[in-house]
Amino acid sequence: MTEAPLSGADRPGPADQLRLTTATPLDLSARALVVAPQLIGAVLELDDVALQITEVEAYEGLDDPASHAWRGPTPRSQIMFGPSGRVYVYRSYGIHHATNLVCGPDGVASAVLIRAGRIIAGIERARARRGTDDNRLARGPGNLTRALGVGSEHNGTALIRQVAGSEPQRELSCGPRVGVSRAAARPWRFWWRDEATVSAYRRSPRAFLA
Repeated sequence: MTEAPLSGADRPGPADQLRLTTATPLDLSARALVVAPQLIGAVLELDDVALQITEVEAYEGLDDPASHAWRGPTPRSQIMFGPSGRVYVYRSYGIHHATNLVCGPDGVASAVLIRAGRIIAGIERARARRGTDDNRLARGPGNLTRALGVGSEHNGTALIRQVAGSEPQRELSCGPRVGVSRAAARPWRFWWRDEATVSAYRRSPRAFLA
């Protein structure tokens, strides 16, 4: 099942757009491998629920066999080809949605998957949506998307960005992406070390190392 970007009156209004707050200006025209580690510690917010990003994965389009855009544009992956600064939401395994931020130069197809975060506002609403302990509310891309209230209606919408506050200085780790069957050894996953909200690494049994 593919979900094309929405247009016109079907798009959420400004009050329903995702907002990204970083401590310093973030250049989303850079490639995903540059943007991804800079997103750790940033705040992603929708309505009254906000989370601090603790884990991400980079996907590099035509250079990345694990990317939806590896074989070129499709109705689902077209959004990854730009412009940057939009939200890419897709249904994973037909079960849950995943939230990605499009970055990179136009035509390159670069995006960052938001894998995990710590809820810092609207925790009661997030608990009602997820029904689990606080460290697991936004652990894993499907859980994170549900906790925030992101759905297919947000696919293709513009990301509202602002600079404010300061992000904690913590040690980052990097390693292979979770569950991918191609390019499985590339260390394109980034997370805060010793952070309880980060998801566990699981290697795909069908993984190719290239």
